[in-house]
Amino acid sequence: MKPHVIALDQGTTSSRAIVFTETGDIAALAQQPFEQIYPRPGWVEHDPMVILYTQLESLSEAYRKSGLTAGDIAAVGITNQRETTIVWDRNTGRPVYNAIVWQCRRTAPLCEQLRARGLEGPVREKTGLLIDAYFSATKIRWILDNVPGARERAERGELLFGTVDSWLIWNLTGRRVHVTDYSNASRTMLFDIRRLRWDEDLCRELGIPMAMLPQPVPNAWDYGTLAPGFPGLEELAGVPICGAAGDQQAALLGQGCIRPGDSKNTYGTGCFTMMNTGTEPPRSDHGLLSCVAWSIRDQVSYCLEGSVFNAGSTVQWLRDELKLIQTAGETEALAESVPDNGGVYLVSAFTGLGAPYWDMYARGLMVGLTRGTTRAHIARAALEGIAYQVKDLIDAMEQDAGAPLQGLRVDGGASVNRFLLQFQADILRRTIDRPRMVETTAMGAAFLAGLHTGVWKNLEDIARIRLSDAVFVPRMEAEQAEACCRRWHEAVRRAGAWE
Repeated sequence: MKPHVIALDQGTTSSRAIVFTETGDIAALAQQPFEQIYPRPGWVEHDPMVILYTQLESLSEAYRKSGLTAGDIAAVGITNQRETTIVWDRNTGRPVYNAIVWQCRRTAPLCEQLRARGLEGPVREKTGLLIDAYFSATKIRWILDNVPGARERAERGELLFGTVDSWLIWNLTGRRVHVTDYSNASRTMLFDIRRLRWDEDLCRELGIPMAMLPQPVPNAWDYGTLAPGFPGLEELAGVPICGAAGDQQAALLGQGCIRPGDSKNTYGTGCFTMMNTGTEPPRSDHGLLSCVAWSIRDQVSYCLEGSVFNAGSTVQWLRDELKLIQTAGETEALAESVPDNGGVYLVSAFTGLGAPYWDMYARGLMVGLTRGTTRAHIARAALEGIAYQVKDLIDAMEQDAGAPLQGLRVDGGASVNRFLLQFQADILRRTIDRPRMVETTAMGAAFLAGLHTGVWKNLEDIARIRLSDAVFVPRMEAEQAEACCRRWHEAVRRAGAWE
């Protein structure tokens, strides 16, 4: 039988495993949701052991469903929610605290202190990032400062830090391999993206012992092999782990964005817009981030990125907290049932605003309500708000790039919503291209593992696999789109700095 690659896709709300064929088709898929923990307003946590167990369960289920044997599996690739921070005991393997999720804003005051100390410039120059609670560094510092005995244990070399890729690889290899790939490392606020190594000065300034940090390695690399002893996975012991990347970089590759200027947006829990910028680290003057996209066969590629903190999570809020809908899919029909938003604008700044605003203290806001406002208007405003935030990112990206985007490739759970994609095309005034294979994040992880093991020969090989499913072109008049955006920016202004 021809070779297959298994992608482990560890996301913010679920852990998944997908078995891909060499033609990029799905042979089997399994998914395990898990609990979101909100100890205080603006705080978000996960149980690291639940992350591990759900990932193992999904891997076991997908492998069983595929009907394959271990000999049919060429490699495993991993992609993960980025920035989420785990600190654990190197001897017992037990986390010292819950995983602090990328969305969590608890370290905003510490970020202010770092800025006051003049660190914004060095952080920007070395890491390509801004000082923000979004990234891993201040989350590590919070754990060291607030978990009794953690700092002393870390300084004695007893504790390890990792983003979710590190945590999974360490466990899957039988606690033998403590590494992180370059793309995940570039989201910690501690990694020099030019020298491709941890920055000693930043670690010292943040009070983080370097002994905690994993070894940074390329994205297509020998990470070790699956260890024996996992229930339901005994046959897979010895299968190599050969690819890893943060979820957005994996999606960029999965979308076939292999050339400078190629761009994608992922509509997930948040929205993540990314542009391939080639072999030189880009510099943004408009609030975007510079990151490592991937490193394959000694070739490093970089990207520009902007993030919307709440996208799909806004629809979940309509469903779970407001009880306005029973399923996320209802929003499409609701939005289309009214001719416009009725003057309602929803700024979903539940955990602050990301690029290009970077307002840690912004909070969610709905404006324009009248007695005529219905749940359809609110559902439409929620979807429109997602699209407006993506447009803000693209506007900043075009200014940094000095050229307009020719089109935008899209993926993620909310990309199935045709109303959202049509409205995105309308206000962006660009073509929106949705792929036939929507599992682009997992596909990117599979590509990395498959490139390393010879399932695919080169980047051109994998770019040819991507096929379009639907293309959305602008229909709204340009003047109407501009007026809508002006009202949106007024709503954003009102949402800013509530604390």
